Amino acid sequence: MTSTPDSQPQAADRPPPRASWRDAWAVYLQPRVLIVMMLGFSSGLPLALSGSTLLVWVSENGVSLGTIGLFTLVGTPYTLKFLWAPLVDGLNIPLLTRWLGRRRGWLVFTQLLLMAAILGLALTDPARSPFFVALGALLVATTSATQDIVVDAYRVESLAENEQAAGMASYVAAYRVGMVASTAGALFLVTGFEYVGLTRLDAWMASFASMAALVLIGIVTVLCAREPEQSRIADAAAGGKPSVSRIAEAAMGAFSEFLTQRHAIVVLVFVMLFKFTDAFAGAMTVPFIIDIGFTRNDYAIIVKGVGLAATLIGGFAGGFLARGTSLVTCLWIGGLLQAVSNLTFTWLALVGPQQWALTVAVSVEAFTGAIGTVIFVAYLSALCKNPLHTATQYALLTALASVGRIYLSSGSGYVAAATGWPLFFVVSVLVAVPSLILLVWLQRRGHFDELGPVKV
Repeated sequence: MTSTPDSQPQAADRPPPRASWRDAWAVYLQPRVLIVMMLGFSSGLPLALSGSTLLVWVSENGVSLGTIGLFTLVGTPYTLKFLWAPLVDGLNIPLLTRWLGRRRGWLVFTQLLLMAAILGLALTDPARSPFFVALGALLVATTSATQDIVVDAYRVESLAENEQAAGMASYVAAYRVGMVASTAGALFLVTGFEYVGLTRLDAWMASFASMAALVLIGIVTVLCAREPEQSRIADAAAGGKPSVSRIAEAAMGAFSEFLTQRHAIVVLVFVMLFKFTDAFAGAMTVPFIIDIGFTRNDYAIIVKGVGLAATLIGGFAGGFLARGTSLVTCLWIGGLLQAVSNLTFTWLALVGPQQWALTVAVSVEAFTGAIGTVIFVAYLSALCKNPLHTATQYALLTALASVGRIYLSSGSGYVAAATGWPLFFVVSVLVAVPSLILLVWLQRRGHFDELGPVKV
């Protein structure tokens, strides 16, 4: 239904009812929210290993800026994961599904594969065979993307409506903690292993093996969790059907149901572009920090240490914002903040390699980026409504969101080389304009009114 000037505000456009501060904090201690938080850690851990940590590794080995930019293409599985997401909705894992349920069985299965993939990446050497480094990172990204499919479905299906905002804030905060563990934690381990006498290659191998061990946290979390009630009901309803039929129905139902909505194509393009400004700047943040004179440990301490605190504050700020403000207003706030914050790196490039300046720039970017991420996750969750194919629909949306991070930002290294660092981050702000134009277009056509009650 399209909104008119005389119509009353619809459910999706009205701010959710306000709760007391005590009630707002109490929901973060609910068991389901705590489980989702720990699964956020599991999702964040492998992303950085095949992303920023990998970039530090190859940067130390003299790889050119253009090639480093192309390394973002190892994240291709994040853009294609919707192709195999129907398997997660329709296929049972032998024994594991029977013991743990559909979602939990898939989670344990993918986490075991993830441990093996990280250990495989640890055996590569960027100085001698960058191709095998890319291949190892690709395997980590593939298993990580599959884990994300299941975690996203579990989160959407398990949380009650009044837990969604807290769940998303906790998920994003823990997601960033996982990324810190696999960046700052991994880099400190490399330095420590080198200090006790290991070669650089052996130090990196031992560090990645330690990261593989951290995947056990996710496995223990799954074993302590319960299968979502929505998943059990949907699984029981389709239990008599062959796996092939269930997979086909998940694929066709998810896509047809979504594409029959009004403005579906515009929504998909908006999803693809909303986080592009973050991705474009983020692809070159590590090379920029190292290039202007900071060390590996500076990056670990400030970017992933101080940045973590700012991220946690920003994540919970985004959660509280989502509880008390309409979704479209939240998207405006998040979209503008995450774009303008890139200018702090332009300022840093002009100030030079001073640790206090890096601290300020990183804190601002991490805080605003976390707000934007929580709000964006809220929007994606509001678009998924059917437990029969939650995994497939959410995978489609997050895969499109990854297009900006993987493909559109893959040429950022060439842009940085051509413009220089100060102007590069100005360009990263300008690339946010198309998504804001689409936000205006969708708002004027009542898209957010049509979503119905939003789980934020």
